[in-house]
Amino acid sequence: MTEPDAVTDSAVRLTTDDGILVVTLDRPKANAVDVATSRALYAAFERLRTDPGLRVGIVTGAGERFFCAGWDLKAAAAGEAVDADHGPGGFAGLTEFFTLDKPVIAAVNGLALGGGFELALAADLIVAAEHAEFALTEVTLGLVPDSGGVLRLPRRLPAAIAAEMLLTGRRMAAPEAARWGLVNQVVPGDRLLASALSLASRISRGAPLAVSAIKEITRMTEGRRVEDAFATMRGSGTPAYRAVLDSKDAEEGARAFTEKRRPVWTGR
Repeated sequence: MTEPDAVTDSAVRLTTDDGILVVTLDRPKANAVDVATSRALYAAFERLRTDPGLRVGIVTGAGERFFCAGWDLKAAAAGEAVDADHGPGGFAGLTEFFTLDKPVIAAVNGLALGGGFELALAADLIVAAEHAEFALTEVTLGLVPDSGGVLRLPRRLPAAIAAEMLLTGRRMAAPEAARWGLVNQVVPGDRLLASALSLASRISRGAPLAVSAIKEITRMTEGRRVEDAFATMRGSGTPAYRAVLDSKDAEEGARAFTEKRRPVWTGR
């Protein structure tokens, strides 16, 4: 059962649900992000990282029209610099939070534009409402999507499709995003959060150390040849992976399998 929790900022609402932290961006009318909101979002994701009782995060937007419209251009007009310091997690608290070792699901409830799309791309998985749309509109504003969009999108889409989106700012509807494998699920809007919670619950059934190790290995080996990736994984720079090999949870998983029962994970 979802329970209300402490609020890091009036624009960021938190609830917890059986080890799942739901982070809701609530800044009418477009859920745009300024520096203060970025820092509040980072505080939420940092709590996810440090709280042993939390296993998975979900980030979503309030309302049905906007997931997030990106950088708050009203804040820009009021003097917030284009290269302002958005805090240790980067824009929206997640786009440069490279040490977050727990999965985050973006539940995209509407338009994900500019930095809003970059926030979704920074998540590990994306569940999108049927009416959701994605676009990197920075080129139409004289900007570059440098909070991860120009880096992450070409790794998630065929080169020509990514280039088209980056160079024109065109919108991609959720069904097309699903066809390209950009999103994991497309669901009716009224089922969005329930679907994201279901996916998060399935992740939570896995061993926490193994989940962290998978995130670590994929981050450390991205873009490398398989031979080099193996060397990296087996080396000393993957402590989460080493922790899995020496863990009680690895013993428990094998024991539970042979005893035909669900494992009881301790994170050790």
